[in-house]
Amino acid sequence: MVNKADKNAARLRRHRRVRGKISGTPVCPRLNVFRSTKNVYAQVIDDINGVTLCAASTLDKEFDGNGGNKDAARKVGELIAKRAADKGIKEVKFDRGGYLFHGRVKELADGAREGGLKF
Repeated sequence: MVNKADKNAARLRRHRRVRGKISGTPVCPRLNVFRSTKNVYAQVIDDINGVTLCAASTLDKEFDGNGGNKDAARKVGELIAKRAADKGIKEVKFDRGGYLFHGRVKELADGAREGGLKF
């Protein structure tokens, strides 16, 4: 019998390793990314106070179109950057959530950078 590697378990191992090094503060919060097959989610988090400062996803009412492609991820990045700017946040630490920095995760990061976030 062939044992197939559990991709999500490997991702969670990578995520725990990254989270050991990255922590969001009120001055420089953490931009967290989660992607499913159909949607993309992003949150700006202050880990010291345990508070989500702002969030955006493809499920928002402002978002229209398909939620599981690169164009959608770029729009979510621009939307999270706009919402963070409204709260006075200019600089964040990017937490890719254990995913490879490729495809939708990279597009979200590029969209956030275009929107004015620095990381």
